[in-house]
Amino acid sequence: MTFNRITTLTAAVAAPAIFSADLGGVASTRRKALMDPRLPLIRDKLAKITANSHRSRSFGEGEHQFRLGPLLSEEQVQFFETDHGIELPSAFRRFLTQLGATGAAPFYGLLQLEQYELFTMEPESAANAPRGFTPLEQHQCQDDLFLHIIEAGCSDLVLLGVTGPLSGRILTGNSDGFWGPDLSPAEDFIAWYELWLDDMAAGRDNRALGLSAPPSHAL
Repeated sequence: MTFNRITTLTAAVAAPAIFSADLGGVASTRRKALMDPRLPLIRDKLAKITANSHRSRSFGEGEHQFRLGPLLSEEQVQFFETDHGIELPSAFRRFLTQLGATGAAPFYGLLQLEQYELFTMEPESAANAPRGFTPLEQHQCQDDLFLHIIEAGCSDLVLLGVTGPLSGRILTGNSDGFWGPDLSPAEDFIAWYELWLDDMAAGRDNRALGLSAPPSHAL
């Protein structure tokens, strides 16, 4: 899997509005009932990954040991959304409430909900220059918001778009603008997570996902 360098954000992907509706009604009930059909397969792939002697090594795997933490309740997610004035993308929300909310993921793994932090992308400057990310200030008005969901180490970030044209997509970058930001081609968080598992199981070298192939597979 490769990542695409971002320079100027476009409206190629429809941008949802910042969340403001009441999540306690019919919409919440319907969303809770929906099970993403990809999740049982991902659970099975994750359970088998450590037994694969030909798999890639995932940077930071010693921290999570390919174990997912407990699910989040609908009430926990709703409280977080209301408190932050956003709505989590549906695929990510289902992952947290139907598969696991911490642990196994690329790099050092999924953060706990209370550790999530909203960021804004710094404005574009010189052509092709890397763009950093800045924590969102309280009550700051911003159209494009990104949620820090995975620990990658130092000032590197794994971010999920939550508003604007990149909502639902995964980006990696550096808060100080030393490199990136790079956009994953995966359509949503679940697709991105499955790519991580598939590339690891196949023994591929994929630095965008923190994967290092075994010596016999490395090219």
